[in-house]
Amino acid sequence: MRDIITLQCNECKNRNYSTTKNKKKTTARLEFKKFCNTCRTHTVHRETK
Repeated sequence: MRDIITLQCNECKNRNYSTTKNKKKTTARLEFKKFCNTCRTHTVHRETK
């Protein structure tokens, strides 16, 4: 079962992206390096609740 999660920028704390994840197979929080419009750079985005 895939659940929708949101990704939050570590620098400015904006919630910029949403994606899906299989919570049974991936129990750890996801981290992606994505572009943040507020920071205007590529920063690490981490899964939030």
